[in-house]
Amino acid sequence: MRETALDNATVVRPGRLATGSLAIRSGRVARETSAAFRVDLAGHIIVPGLINAHDHLQLNCIPPLEHADPFTNSYQWIGAFDAHRRRPNVLSATRMDEETRLWHGALKNLLAGVTTVAHHDPWHACFDDPDFPVSVIRGTGWSHSLGLGSGATPRYGPGVQASCQATDVEFPWIIHLAEGTDDRAARELEQLDRLGCLAQNTVIVHGVGMSAADIAQVIERGAAVVWCAASNLSMLGRTLDVRELCAAGRLAIGTDSRLTGSRDLLDELRFCAERSALSPRDLLGLVTWDAARVLRQREIGALEIGELADCVIVRAGTNPYATLLATRRADIRAVVRHGKPMIADPDFAEWFAEEEIDVLRVRVDGRPKLMARGAAHSGAMALESGCEIVHAS
Repeated sequence: MRETALDNATVVRPGRLATGSLAIRSGRVARETSAAFRVDLAGHIIVPGLINAHDHLQLNCIPPLEHADPFTNSYQWIGAFDAHRRRPNVLSATRMDEETRLWHGALKNLLAGVTTVAHHDPWHACFDDPDFPVSVIRGTGWSHSLGLGSGATPRYGPGVQASCQATDVEFPWIIHLAEGTDDRAARELEQLDRLGCLAQNTVIVHGVGMSAADIAQVIERGAAVVWCAASNLSMLGRTLDVRELCAAGRLAIGTDSRLTGSRDLLDELRFCAERSALSPRDLLGLVTWDAARVLRQREIGALEIGELADCVIVRAGTNPYATLLATRRADIRAVVRHGKPMIADPDFAEWFAEEEIDVLRVRVDGRPKLMARGAAHSGAMALESGCEIVHAS
């Protein structure tokens, strides 16, 4: 069994901070370790690996749809995008093989400290590759939306009722809902409830058109919402008031891909901080332990004993909960998945060697880094602005 001790750091867990060692055994957080290999992290904090609760991994390389005025709902945006997709640069992006685009979306997330993604599209075989940069949540049920989910289609997924009924209550069932500011969006929660699909495992993405009464009903049913604030403001000119959902523990944050949303989850966190009264501790929870609860993931999100050792290492700031709000992806010292470094600053080279991980030397936004070679898909690297291979080590 491989054992590692991350020593002298402040470990951020829900409800508490502790300075000491984070013990890792066989890829999981352990109670203690007698590990010979130790990493001195004095002056650092360790937070759980970030969870992006909503992304379309294959869409992150597609040029955004430019528009002067907000759309009234997502269906109007989809109609406009059908014309946009015929532009040469969009055609070029969408004709690229799907696997490369999926790897690119995963790389985007990894570089920002994300170790787990909820992908709102069909499962792809590349997610099973042990070198795939992030963990993609398994077992989720999903349909695209009420307006585009009346029947099973490859593009928009399973029909709403059939998908909801087929999803085990132990797994999340995810749907875009109330993504608009018009009457159509305002009616969608009621329609979902009439279909029998507002349940304790229902995860609503966006919810912009929901009223205060709708939000209360979501909380009462034990359902939850994924907040994609940057995407909402860009497309619709408005986002959801999330205070009640956050207080109830029924909220997570997602990026919704670069096609409509932020560059990455770190940028999304800053965007949310600037446009809400949520505290830094609240916001950190929305991309870690709260997100894990919303998505029914019991092995990640809090760095508790027995959980997978997914974490992000950054230099400590004045307020550990607020540190990520001031962190850019180049500032991250290391992203760790299942106890192994995936990308880190060069002074962590000994850790890669201890784990027998072959590395590439790369630059991220001008900063030198080491990256696990297996995660560095050449096509994905070519698509990601600011990330380039320097040479093999």
